[in-house]
Amino acid sequence: MPTLLPPRAAPSPDVGALTLSALVVDDDPSIAAFLRDNLTADRFHVATARSAEEALGAARTAPPDIALIDVGLPGMSGFDLVTALREGPPDAPWDAGMAIILMSGRDDVHSVVRGIERGADDYVVKPFHYAELLARAGASIRRARGVTVAGVMRVGPLEVDRRSMAATVHGRPLHLSAKEFSLLCALSRDPRRVLSKPELLRDVWGFAAGARTRTVDSHASRLRGKLTQAGLPGWIRNVWGQGYKLLPEDAG
Repeated sequence: MPTLLPPRAAPSPDVGALTLSALVVDDDPSIAAFLRDNLTADRFHVATARSAEEALGAARTAPPDIALIDVGLPGMSGFDLVTALREGPPDAPWDAGMAIILMSGRDDVHSVVRGIERGADDYVVKPFHYAELLARAGASIRRARGVTVAGVMRVGPLEVDRRSMAATVHGRPLHLSAKEFSLLCALSRDPRRVLSKPELLRDVWGFAAGARTRTVDSHASRLRGKLTQAGLPGWIRNVWGQGYKLLPEDAG
């Protein structure tokens, strides 16, 4: 029997009236079917997988907006799958910044912290109400897509439009993942200010204070590379011991 509590008591997360896709990864067929049926009823396109290997294949075939991953998978664990999705190969068709929620019967602090450190947006403990999971999924997707903010920011030749989630350099589009775009938004608000890693983890990833992870550094490195290719070398500066800022030291 599914270790989930009563099914539908919350509205579907309306993230900009978009059609959303979900990947459910659980080796318990009853839980996978329960989530598939209810998410489908809430207008998600749903794919399911029983192992991390199947999940990676499914993500290649149909990149999801959110992945719901059981920690106790056979073979590669749910923790390792989160890492694989976040740090996948450069040619991975999925968005490394997708929303990810880990599901587990374990509620010890070590497991929760480990999941967040691996890059999960949230961690829910079984059994849980489907309404709670749906609400958490909506919040995680909104964070990943950055749809809660609006406005256009211009920093020299860089333009960041938070309403359409588009960024350009000299009018040419930058192709960014959702989390890379959210990181660029955070740094663009005050391009000469150094934002600490805890600030960025809180504002971009929604992590609690004290989380230890390299996700800021890895995303900043990828974003810096894309800005360099677009003609902005030196942007996204790592200020040792403090954090990151957008503009290089010699910017006017």
